[in-house]
Amino acid sequence: MEQFAEQHNQDTKKYSQQFINGEFRTGRGEKIVTSIDPYTNEELARLRGASREDLEDAYLSAQLAQREWMKLLPTQRRDVFLSALGILARRKEEIVDLLIRETGSTLLKAQLEWSLVYEGTLEASTYPLRLRGEMIPSIIPGKKSYAVKKPIGVVGVISPWDFSLQLTNRSIAPALAAGNGVVLKPASSTPITGGLLFAEIYKEAGLPRGLLNVVIGDASEIGDAFVENPIPKLITFTGSTEVGRRIGELCGKHLKKVSLELGGNSPFVVLDDADIDAAVEAAVFGKFLNAGQICMAINRIIVDSKVYDEFLAKFVDKVKGLTYGDPMLESSTYGPMINKKQFDRVQELIKSAINEGAQEVYNGPSSGLVMHPVILVGVTNEMNISQSEIFGPVALILKVSDEEEALRVANETEFGLSSAVFSKNLARGYAFAERIEAGMTHVNDMTINDEASSPFGGEKNSGIGRFGGEWALREMTTDHWITVQEIDRRYLF
Repeated sequence: MEQFAEQHNQDTKKYSQQFINGEFRTGRGEKIVTSIDPYTNEELARLRGASREDLEDAYLSAQLAQREWMKLLPTQRRDVFLSALGILARRKEEIVDLLIRETGSTLLKAQLEWSLVYEGTLEASTYPLRLRGEMIPSIIPGKKSYAVKKPIGVVGVISPWDFSLQLTNRSIAPALAAGNGVVLKPASSTPITGGLLFAEIYKEAGLPRGLLNVVIGDASEIGDAFVENPIPKLITFTGSTEVGRRIGELCGKHLKKVSLELGGNSPFVVLDDADIDAAVEAAVFGKFLNAGQICMAINRIIVDSKVYDEFLAKFVDKVKGLTYGDPMLESSTYGPMINKKQFDRVQELIKSAINEGAQEVYNGPSSGLVMHPVILVGVTNEMNISQSEIFGPVALILKVSDEEEALRVANETEFGLSSAVFSKNLARGYAFAERIEAGMTHVNDMTINDEASSPFGGEKNSGIGRFGGEWALREMTTDHWITVQEIDRRYLF
């Protein structure tokens, strides 16, 4: 793996331009965007950001290309995605390497992410042949009534850095496959794996010129303009609730559709009849995968007092056995935090929790941006850290007296993305899951689950809309009611 990384070191330097109207070109913005390896601090790519003029060019290109794209036979559109699948397979090792270097992913996480992208693209390849309308019974004599499903037009996609490849693909692949044009704005931390890599793949796959555009730039220069531009009819955003609110406000102002996947505060509930060994295995993986930098990562581990001591002892032992550090090593559970700002933010959350009465039962020295796993007990749901999305390798263990208190604590948050509950009684676990206020709940599993054919999304301040399967297809299309009056109609006057 290390030899392969050295072989590709120079390849990242080519990612130095925007992708607009089928061509790579230099941005006209004022700010410079750099991609930095968070483990080695190596500069992977440097490019001039996009300007508002670049953004306008991108949207116009997508609009013009989309008008022709939607006219193609569904099999012609499908074939582009089948070609993209072949490219993904051929370039798998390179893509995995780029994820490790740009995002700090471990080899395990990068391979998992590649698999999710492959499955998501495979699912999207079926969409062109699933754009079905229906005939609706009419109460007017001689009238045929149809509901026709059509592409929405142009979709603006804003994607995050944590699962940059997957969380970009889950919007752009369905949008394109449903017949839309796309303008993509990836996170500035991950311009390669969240953006320019897709430009390369789809260009090679034969996607028509101008249909997919990638603009990379600072929010202060193009953020509001990206949303307010009149061309996109739908904006999809994955990121913080604070930014999501702003995007939602702008979309409401301009009466355009919005799909938001925002912050999470995932509860992981261990009931008194849980299989403790299985719960510990799931809790450690769901907490520390990618150093906890996942929207679905476990945020609060809520344990019934009857099994609390057993769970805590086994959980601490398991965490002590974790290896972490160099993401290139197969043995690493997790690698570095994405940047110093994120690292410092998590450290401040830990300090505030201790000041509020939490106790550390496990901690240690960190190295660079690689943070030592932390376990906090004596945590209450009222503490700032319990109500925040941690996004770091910090496990909070909350003790509750019974099932009802566990449910109350799980639901006492402004968020409602993912959740999990452990119980040997499957009926009891399912009944508990139904009462959790979240978009997703998993019985006897961790909180991190994502399948291309399933509805992914949250409740409360965790978002609006759903990604995946039929639900994504609904988000990316609109329904057009068309009637045909086959015989003369009698009017009232």
